Amino acid sequence: MTETVRTHLRVRASELVGRNWLNTGGKSLDLEALRGKIVLLDFWTFCCINCLHVLDELRPLEQQYSDVLVTVGVHSPKFEHEADPVALAAAVERYEIRHPVLDDPELDTWKAYTARAWPTLVVIDPEGYIVAHLSGEGHADGLAVLIPELIAEHEARGTLHRGDGPYVAPEPTSGTLRFPGKALFLPAGRGVGSAGGGSWLVTDTGHHRLVELSTDFKTVLGTYGSGEKGHADGDAATARFNEPQGLVLLPEDVAADAGYDVVIADSVNHRLRGLSLADGTVRTLAGNGVQRLLETGPARVDEEGAAYGTRLEPDPLAVSLSSPWDVVWSTKLNAVVVAMAGVHQIFSFEPTSGAVKIIAGNGLEGLLDGPAAEAWFAQSSGLAEDAGGNIWVADSETSALRKLVIGDAGSVTVESAVGKGLFDFGFRDGPAAEARLQHPLGVTVLPDGSVAIADTYNGAVRRYDPATGMVSTLARGLSEPSDVIVDHTQVAGAEPLLVVVEANKHQLVYVPIPKEAQQVDEGAAQTHRPKSPVAPGLLELAVRFTAPTGQKLDDRWGDPTQLKISSTPPELLVSGGGTSVGLLRTLELSSDVPEGVLHITARAAACDGPEDADGEIPDHAACHLYQQDWGIPVLLQADGDTELVLDLRGMD
Repeated sequence: MTETVRTHLRVRASELVGRNWLNTGGKSLDLEALRGKIVLLDFWTFCCINCLHVLDELRPLEQQYSDVLVTVGVHSPKFEHEADPVALAAAVERYEIRHPVLDDPELDTWKAYTARAWPTLVVIDPEGYIVAHLSGEGHADGLAVLIPELIAEHEARGTLHRGDGPYVAPEPTSGTLRFPGKALFLPAGRGVGSAGGGSWLVTDTGHHRLVELSTDFKTVLGTYGSGEKGHADGDAATARFNEPQGLVLLPEDVAADAGYDVVIADSVNHRLRGLSLADGTVRTLAGNGVQRLLETGPARVDEEGAAYGTRLEPDPLAVSLSSPWDVVWSTKLNAVVVAMAGVHQIFSFEPTSGAVKIIAGNGLEGLLDGPAAEAWFAQSSGLAEDAGGNIWVADSETSALRKLVIGDAGSVTVESAVGKGLFDFGFRDGPAAEARLQHPLGVTVLPDGSVAIADTYNGAVRRYDPATGMVSTLARGLSEPSDVIVDHTQVAGAEPLLVVVEANKHQLVYVPIPKEAQQVDEGAAQTHRPKSPVAPGLLELAVRFTAPTGQKLDDRWGDPTQLKISSTPPELLVSGGGTSVGLLRTLELSSDVPEGVLHITARAAACDGPEDADGEIPDHAACHLYQQDWGIPVLLQADGDTELVLDLRGMD
């Protein structure tokens, strides 16, 4: 951070206000108690994949500067379930958060710091003043420059206090499984212990391994992975995973050609892995371990990547992925379909050729149907194929059930069955247009062609019947069900059962499918988040971005910044929508629409120095793409604001 930036008006940080503190041994914290430390506020919510990325980005900095840096996670919930203190405590344990967390269910601290997006980072210096306000992910490099500058400055002033921080580790959960993610049935002859009636392979996500269980869900038949977080190929005892999630069993002929049986979505490693059931060996199939949001080489913000259906990289181990969450085999595409949660897109992976392709979603976060290249998704987390070869999608952040309609020639069209938008959720059965889900993570197709949904934050299994367009409830009272699968072990004529992965109870359970589904109507809701009052007519939008010290905006091919803008409903935005370069835009808002959501995506490309003798970025410089998606709820009123300022990377 340059000295000229530091001379801006100094703003005192607001107090930290909330319901409770976690990871402090029962103590409450305030800014006075943290004086003398560099404080990094991380505004997050545990449903948000970008927030989970930031947790991992910050870990090395927290370790390196443990005697001077205190990270405080300010949990500002999006969904109603996330305001449950028990659910929050489980999430803090699940994601191995090793810093204090403030429970802010009423968004008091969120509002005090004018946060507008998850995640948002705010840096407070040892004297209690705000020095940086950052939106989105990918800021670790900039923080790695800013923190040493703050250390040097405040050591010279005598205002930096070294020593242990306030973090107190909680008691860990014990048991065979820890926050399991997904499950896969292994028929007789495919798994180690499946010679009889089959077995179940489970991603033991919290233990960073796979576990094979018998059909009693208690007997462990085998484990794959050492249980130590990381990335390593090898045999069952030495391989490493990092929060594995989805699993798919390849058809036998494909597995024979490929040399492995199961494809695993290794979410935090940003890779697809392959498991051979015959010998327990694990290999990496696709992904270079670099999260797809971060670009290397000359950075261009106006490129959308390869055309849909074309291979992204000649070498599958060179392609960048982003939090693959679930996988399913597509008979029409003859490939594995991948829910790429981190970039809100659907990919495919061909085991025989290794080809990785984008098949749906343009990367914008939201709910928009239509041709594959125009559709929007929001953290898709569950996949299932139906008898017609179409793929059902649990689209978690829009609380929606979506469908990929796959044509005979491989064309893809996106449709929505249940769900309204990025901020709408609830627990309501009935006609699909009125029904509501809450952050579903899993989906399966039932024998009658209807669809069962792991409605995670409602603690329920729901059912959508395409024939009638009705939504009903099959079971409730579950603890964050993350997956649901039709049980394949029942004898002919027996009542069908579902297998549910109950993540927060660390178990798999059988759930009967009732002949007549329950009926639930506990209402529809919207995210508990303040709406920004804006005036109808012209609205001046500005996104602030300051390149980190040691980086420079990459203007070798023109303006290295870009805005994409749209609205829900579309009628809200009279003009100013679309995609163009620059971070300033004049919008015109309709006076006939009382409220809505502005969808804003900002991008900026900056490259590392030092510059060459001509002041230009050298060709070999590593470059970075900074991006943030905002969904800004707005309320139209005559005395509302006529300008909107957002921080992609603002420095005070």
